[in-house]
Amino acid sequence: MATIRDVSRESGLSIATVSRALSSPEKVSQESLKKVQEAIDKLQYQPNMLSQKFRNKRSNTIVILVPNISNLFFAKVISGIEDVAQKNGYSVLLGDTRDSEQRERDYINLVETRQADGIIQLKPYQENISILPRKNVIAVNTGGCENTPYPSVRIDNVDAAKKVVDYLIENGHRRIGVISGLRANPHTIDRLKGYKLSLQQAGIEFDPSLVAEGDFTLWSGLNAVQHFTRMQQRPTAIFCMNDEMAIGAIKGLKDKKVKVPDDMSITGFDNIEVSNYSDPPLTTVFQPAVKLGEKAAELLIQLIEGEQPTQTEFILPHEFVIRQSSGIRKSSL
Repeated sequence: MATIRDVSRESGLSIATVSRALSSPEKVSQESLKKVQEAIDKLQYQPNMLSQKFRNKRSNTIVILVPNISNLFFAKVISGIEDVAQKNGYSVLLGDTRDSEQRERDYINLVETRQADGIIQLKPYQENISILPRKNVIAVNTGGCENTPYPSVRIDNVDAAKKVVDYLIENGHRRIGVISGLRANPHTIDRLKGYKLSLQQAGIEFDPSLVAEGDFTLWSGLNAVQHFTRMQQRPTAIFCMNDEMAIGAIKGLKDKKVKVPDDMSITGFDNIEVSNYSDPPLTTVFQPAVKLGEKAAELLIQLIEGEQPTQTEFILPHEFVIRQSSGIRKSSL
């Protein structure tokens, strides 16, 4: 592989002149530029772009930190980020952290060593646990929760959860179960807050036994719903904190010959594409996943390029989507 020293020798110019021709061609004469280009063509020299990026103090690369790459909601967010990044001349590096702190630190180090310009974090902020925000690291959080102490793009999770439970109560359901995420997860905390607020306003006492903990995976929804099927007085509706758990719950109920929604209504959260094709189609909250990604990328690029955005927290609108997995209370099993 040819080096810059080879180009210097072939062109008859100093290494400094060749380097200047590559990084700042406007500072080199046309005659010298022609000699450098002829030498590059002959030797098939490929400049070390990483070295150039260090000199320019920008890599035009952004890192996406995703805690679970198999999550279908995250896939939509990532597609929105990539669309905006590509249009603005940025490459995207996907950092699958697998919820590992060390893997997350390794990806953040790419920004600290200027191999990347900024980070979009898809995991919600948790006080005393989260590595971001971090000094000298430009970062944006997307799809997170309240009280994120650095630039963020999200929906109102509390209000969205309240809308779901309000709807169930309006349809005659008083005993409403919850399949949550992990207890300490900020999404769990915010969505449980909305659930409790709806119950309180309807004069329904919160019953901790009606909360079964999952982890936002389909398998955990399938397992968690068994908690309700074993109850002597089962709930007539279950609010699942994401669609994957809701689809798992529907499968678990079918295995126990519990009809959805005749015996038990099920609702989800996120409106991932398969929610419209579950059996029955899933009542859920539409999070604008692609727009969350797009807005996060726009905000990050603004910050990287030294622009001062008009605001650093954006709350995008959500929508409650009613389908066949929920309905009027018909029985109490």
